[in-house]
Amino acid sequence: NQVLEMFDHAYSNYMEHAYPADELMPLTCRGRVRGQEPSRGDVDDALGKFSLTLIDTLDTLVVLNKTKEFEEAVKKVIKDVNLDNDIVVSVFETNIRVLGGLLGGHSVAIMLKEKGEYMQWYNGELLHMAKELGYKLLPAFNTTSGLPYPRVNLKFGVRHPEARTGTETDTCTACAGTLILEFAALSRFTGTSIFEEYARKALDFIWEKRQRSSNLVGVTINIHTGDWVRKDSGVGAGIDSYYEYLLKAYVLLGDDSFLERFNTHYDAIMRYISQPPLLLDVHIHKPMLNARTWMDSLLAFFPGLQVLKGDIRPAIETHEMLYQVIKKHNFLPEAFTTDFRVHWAQHPLRPEFAESTYFLYKATGDPYYLEVGKTLIENLNKYARVPCGFAAMKDVRTGSHEDRMDSFFLAEMFKYLYLLFADKEDMIFDIEDYIFTTEAHLLPLWLSTTNQTISKKNTSTEYTELDDSNFDWTCPNTQILFPNDPMFAQSIREPLKNVVDKSCPRGISRAEESLGSGPKPPLRARDFMASNPEHLEILKKMGVSLIHLKDGRVQLVQHAVQAASSLDAEDGLRFMQEMIELSSQQQKEQQLPPRAVQIVSHPFFGRVVLTAGPAQFGMDLSKHKAGTRGFVATIKPYNGCSEITNPEAVKEKIALMQRGQCMFAEKARNIQKAGAIGGIVIDDNEGSSSDTAPLFQMAGDGKNTDDITIPMLFLFNKEGNIILDAIREYEAVEVLLSDKAKDRATIFKGKMIPNYIIDSNLEMENMDQKSSENDSHKPNSEEAPSESQDAGAVSEEPEGGGESSAVGDPDPLSPARVDSASVSVAEQDPHAPGPAEAGAPEPACTPGDSQPQEQNTQTESNSKAHWDSKVQPMESILADWNEDIEAFEMMEKDEL
Repeated sequence: NQVLEMFDHAYSNYMEHAYPADELMPLTCRGRVRGQEPSRGDVDDALGKFSLTLIDTLDTLVVLNKTKEFEEAVKKVIKDVNLDNDIVVSVFETNIRVLGGLLGGHSVAIMLKEKGEYMQWYNGELLHMAKELGYKLLPAFNTTSGLPYPRVNLKFGVRHPEARTGTETDTCTACAGTLILEFAALSRFTGTSIFEEYARKALDFIWEKRQRSSNLVGVTINIHTGDWVRKDSGVGAGIDSYYEYLLKAYVLLGDDSFLERFNTHYDAIMRYISQPPLLLDVHIHKPMLNARTWMDSLLAFFPGLQVLKGDIRPAIETHEMLYQVIKKHNFLPEAFTTDFRVHWAQHPLRPEFAESTYFLYKATGDPYYLEVGKTLIENLNKYARVPCGFAAMKDVRTGSHEDRMDSFFLAEMFKYLYLLFADKEDMIFDIEDYIFTTEAHLLPLWLSTTNQTISKKNTSTEYTELDDSNFDWTCPNTQILFPNDPMFAQSIREPLKNVVDKSCPRGISRAEESLGSGPKPPLRARDFMASNPEHLEILKKMGVSLIHLKDGRVQLVQHAVQAASSLDAEDGLRFMQEMIELSSQQQKEQQLPPRAVQIVSHPFFGRVVLTAGPAQFGMDLSKHKAGTRGFVATIKPYNGCSEITNPEAVKEKIALMQRGQCMFAEKARNIQKAGAIGGIVIDDNEGSSSDTAPLFQMAGDGKNTDDITIPMLFLFNKEGNIILDAIREYEAVEVLLSDKAKDRATIFKGKMIPNYIIDSNLEMENMDQKSSENDSHKPNSEEAPSESQDAGAVSEEPEGGGESSAVGDPDPLSPARVDSASVSVAEQDPHAPGPAEAGAPEPACTPGDSQPQEQNTQTESNSKAHWDSKVQPMESILADWNEDIEAFEMMEKDEL
């Protein structure tokens, strides 16, 4: 029932606020229409102005026994959806979401029609639309290899003068190899064989181009030559569903060649990629060599595929490892390292882990996996639920949101969660009669004997004879996979239950010896301050010059010919090498993580969470779990660089001030003297946002900063404007400064809150007390958050600007340009760790802390979540929120 209520919340908000747009933007309560929102790059290729979310959700409605809603939705799709749009879309996404959604909808529609109660008027309209879409995708296959172009124009096809596509040369393996289920089903349903033929040709080409010695495939392939462009191989992003569709094509179509190919690949995967419980990418030509030290969240589907394969033990091991990561961060980060630090911090509400949880429960009957499912539900409601749906997590460490609810959330997440908890009598049809596509759409197994026009055996292809038992252990399987005893799965999980906790490495202290021996230059890199005139003069003598970048940073560049002497040039070279070494040490240094600014006053009540940069001085919010809570007040002067002239307005409040014109520590001292209990510095760079700019730490001013005791946080311009807009609208705005977002029960504990939510909050409080006594599967709310993205130490120059952050990490996401020798460096407190803190930090575990460290990355999402009255009036958003208060209360009661 709770899953049904959650689905209703998401689906009804999409239909009310977004339809006929492709997706819902749950923070601003409106639809995402391509071309009307800032581009998010390749992510937007899934949007084609064809009501994506509704089509993707069709068969989910039937699985959840919402047949009336399904009938209404089918009528809307038939009446409203236009597939002849002049828009460039992803062939892969359009196939699995739209073509798969139409075919899944058709499959359950004819099933309902046969039952005689619903859909009696249905005459194959969804299938006709699917066939129309299939023909619109076919031009993408016009290549010599048979591999499709990655994109196609729905109206003009490929390479048409108006198509705006057709120049691409590369595609991912999954993009070309995840077509056979939908295209074969379309051929079997319609009797038109061309679709299945094209999909088979693409699969055949990938198989022929596999690396013959390792039997692995790369991530990216040239669609014209068949050369591997990216030669790393794994089971995550870029390859994942290629393997899935080989096995499922055998199940659906009964073609032994697909099974033989899958088993050959699976043997290679288990030989090279599987390092239980990890699944690590390797090079296809040197499969004993790891290609990277991190894993992406898409590989969470693989335990489910292993269940279908019949290989239960490694499925249990990998799933348990993933669950331990989730318990640390509430969600599975987009990528995490082999020692379980966060690599990419966002989480777009992906369903792959829920999928594997469902399949493992079906295979083992172990109630443990029901508890896993409950944890997923609790976390979604607690951290992702917003008044207009469910919002993707922008950063799992801080709990900040992204204005995004992808269609797969409705298509897959609720389907798998419902099936996990549903009894057989809860279903109106037998789910075992269908196979799931990679988007969880339902295709009937009887298609294997319908309209067979393709040879079932490819006699020209040779398969590797394997010396293991892979061919025996494949669905359908006559052997007993494991004892029918839940203790079997538990015995496999037990050694892994602390795998994440025990992986946290010790921090490496910085030592003088690490900088090497030999003669030292007159200026040490760790002591350098870009605002110190004497330091600048020394640099000039050594041939090192400063370049001020547009984003406020400075870059150091050394030219030996500009040095005063050859000895000075050598000093300059050593200084630059020392600077680079210090910058690279950031991955071994303890760093401050990103913080959260949470608006807790009416009408927000903690639902708006802003990602904030920390300070190297003042109160350490990670050691004060309650955070600092108070009403905000704008100071005068707004830059905070002199004595505050309105102390009566600032006293006992959190002061808002603008960045620039003096150092951060000076601002902090001025507001602390005026009686403020905290401070928020708002960037003066118009339009800056944590979506697009790396966070940094506010550094000291070269003096002892122990006198600063209040917390200080930094907000970029767009996030800061959210608070300023709220002040203009409501005057009294209360915020919570903390290490990470808090749930409402924690925020309002012991506080006066409106009567219409007090009951539910008291219930949540009681629930928290009970759960603290006995809830071994609940995520640890006391985990130490990790470092910020690209959190370099930055301080402000007295002469108005010049803030800079070091970019010394060789990571291609944040390269340092080198001219003879060059490095971008932060201005910093000479008593503080300095340049080593600039760039991408990496915190060490604190004593007694068993939390995983998280590795810095630059968030790759370009999606911008807006809270702008120009987009939608605040009154309208409030009206929507008030309508959902009752639903929130019911949801929280259901959780009890």
